[in-house]
Amino acid sequence: MTTPDSSTAQLADLFFRLGKRIRHRSAEHLAPVGLTPAQARALRVISHSDRPLRIVALAARLDIVPRSATAVVDALEELGLVARSPDPDDRRSVLVALTPAGTELLQQLRDTRRQAAEDLFLALSPTDRAELTRLLVALHDATDPTC
Repeated sequence: MTTPDSSTAQLADLFFRLGKRIRHRSAEHLAPVGLTPAQARALRVISHSDRPLRIVALAARLDIVPRSATAVVDALEELGLVARSPDPDDRRSVLVALTPAGTELLQQLRDTRRQAAEDLFLALSPTDRAELTRLLVALHDATDPTC
């Protein structure tokens, strides 16, 4: 018989294993374009900003230290996906924005990510997908948004 504690533990274990599987598939899709998952995430964060970001702001949004954000930006700049520019409001700061190549690659990554998600959730019926969405939204809304 399954106790409430063991069913919760089993649910958490399944959730983490599925998350690991999703991250692994994501990394497989990123490898051919030479990006790490952290770099792809940084591109997405930069693209969601309505203006160039300071590296410290990027670090905060990625929940990493500024030095790590600088390393991510260095790699993305080397690939020609982002460009740095001086911050006109603070000479000590640098702004980061997507280049046209970064915008194009990000669209390709979105398409690849969407296809990977479609492949993953193909195992579920439309009704099951709707129910899973409802449940995940409920969990998301009930948890701390800073996590």
